Amino acid sequence: MSTTPNAQPGQLCIWTDTDPHAEADFNAWYDREHMQERVGIRGFRHARRFLANDGSSRRYLALYVTESLDVFRSDAYRQAFTVQTDWSLRNFARMSDTQRRVGELAFEAGEGEGAHVAIFVAPPQTLAAAGWRDEAEDVTHQAGVHAVRVFRTEGTLSAPLATGSDTDTARAVQEDAVVFVEGSSNAAARAAAEQLAQAAGVASESVRSFDMLWRLAA
Repeated sequence: MSTTPNAQPGQLCIWTDTDPHAEADFNAWYDREHMQERVGIRGFRHARRFLANDGSSRRYLALYVTESLDVFRSDAYRQAFTVQTDWSLRNFARMSDTQRRVGELAFEAGEGEGAHVAIFVAPPQTLAAAGWRDEAEDVTHQAGVHAVRVFRTEGTLSAPLATGSDTDTARAVQEDAVVFVEGSSNAAARAAAEQLAQAAGVASESVRSFDMLWRLAA
């Protein structure tokens, strides 16, 4: 856990799919074991799970918010991976097309969390532009939209912990950022995300939208 004053929150984003023949077991494992294990690690604040509502693949999204990015460098976090239950190992093996990103909060407008979230990935320098941030601030005043958050990916922390990753791979993911648009209306959150994606030079078709399944606080 970071001792740096005014440290920004960190976030682990796991975006994945699973074997449809074992989906019930996958969800039971996530809901009854995995989220509790992660939230129990010192420095974790809360976790949320989402299910895609747009009919695309890679249907499951899990977000874990921490006190700072340093939590992902801590011994407590790494020790959590040294002993895995059989249930965990079975479901890790079933996960497919997984993207893992660890990042730090780089921008926030609005407040709160929504039952719906729309996301897209963009170059961080585009999202840091004053014009884009002004537009992000503006969309939080639209009906059904509550917050926009940008987490900038830290590549060396985003490499899979179980298998490791070479330096080139870590550098390849280090320069992106993920935008999260939270809302009480799925249509409003998605429309706002598509607007912000276009403003960042990203195709609106790349926006994905999800419904929240549940939330667990530390």
